[in-house]
Amino acid sequence: MKLYDMLAGDLGLGPSRFLSKEQTIELIPTVEPTGLRGGVIYYDAQFDDARLAISLAQTAEDLGATVLNYIRVEELLKNEDLVNGVIARDTETDDEYELTALAVINATGVFCDSIRKLDDPECKSLIIPSQGIHLVLDKSFLPGKSAIMVPHTDDGRVLFAVPWHERIIVGTTDTRLENVSVEPRPLAEEIDFLLTHAARYLTKDPTAADVVSVFAGLRPLIASGDIVDTPVISRDHSLIISPSGLVTIAGGKWTTYRKMAEDTVNETAILAGLPERISATNNLHLHGWTQSTEIEASLQVYGSDSQNIKKLFSENPILGELLHPNLPYRKGEVIWAVREEMARTLADVLARRTRALLLDARASIDIAPEVAKLMAVELNKDEKWVLNQVNKYTELAKGYILD
Repeated sequence: MKLYDMLAGDLGLGPSRFLSKEQTIELIPTVEPTGLRGGVIYYDAQFDDARLAISLAQTAEDLGATVLNYIRVEELLKNEDLVNGVIARDTETDDEYELTALAVINATGVFCDSIRKLDDPECKSLIIPSQGIHLVLDKSFLPGKSAIMVPHTDDGRVLFAVPWHERIIVGTTDTRLENVSVEPRPLAEEIDFLLTHAARYLTKDPTAADVVSVFAGLRPLIASGDIVDTPVISRDHSLIISPSGLVTIAGGKWTTYRKMAEDTVNETAILAGLPERISATNNLHLHGWTQSTEIEASLQVYGSDSQNIKKLFSENPILGELLHPNLPYRKGEVIWAVREEMARTLADVLARRTRALLLDARASIDIAPEVAKLMAVELNKDEKWVLNQVNKYTELAKGYILD
């Protein structure tokens, strides 16, 4: 931990230190006291992945990029065996487009091999996908601001229970998968693993009935020789340029996303013959950046945009009403998601613009009809669209509920 502090330098949030048993219980009242001898406290940061992704897209748009949502690449264009564009389909209208470019970057995470095979059907797969799941519990399981991290569990990964959006997230697993999907599903053995381990370290033992939502994510791990045990595969990124000039960025993680992007853009600029430039993103403020510390807690994820959302509330008080008593989201946030954050579907709003699906899957199903109607007005959609969206979303959300 002291090495961790040294590496953080001036960016560290606080020094790590040993805790007595009494100090540990004071910070974590619900930690299992049996066998407890003490602890070590250290400081780390957390973020909301979907909110950061939206902020990055908005930042790119602010800087002049053309950002497209629900556009699927179906084929790579080539000129004399060199990639010079893509054929893409608008999945909402079914319109097809030929988009040409000086260079094409494949930055598609766990799906990058499917794009590489459009370039070369015989290419060897890069990715060994690994799944990690999280259980979401009520705050009563871990009151306060401190998290628990157990450095070694039965499968070799750490176990953590972390406060997040006034809930507790318990994770994570590391399960190798053969296939990837847009909606990965937790496996029964993964759920049992987390419930069993959480019960070892919490005085209030969680059961399946206590889980308000369960979700899975995929790690784009890069194949490494004969290593097949996913917990020991490196999380570093790799940059690959195919003989046709397709640039693929694979592996990596959110922590290093900016460095990954810089490496990729620098190499691609050389490939495309673009003039050399120094990366401007090292000190770039993202969309929503603000120094204000007075933002209402429920709107903090919007940063400086929170002022415009509050303006929606003041112009129409109905938009300031909560969508559900068990969720922190208000009707105006739905309007904002459609107008300013490219939300096109009910799942966009309830899973990726707000995090309603993750914070309480059942409550998110309850508000789905009202949210769909609010969206329909903004998107000029009819009742058939509303019904279709509600049905699709309900089916999706059921996969986040433990029966």
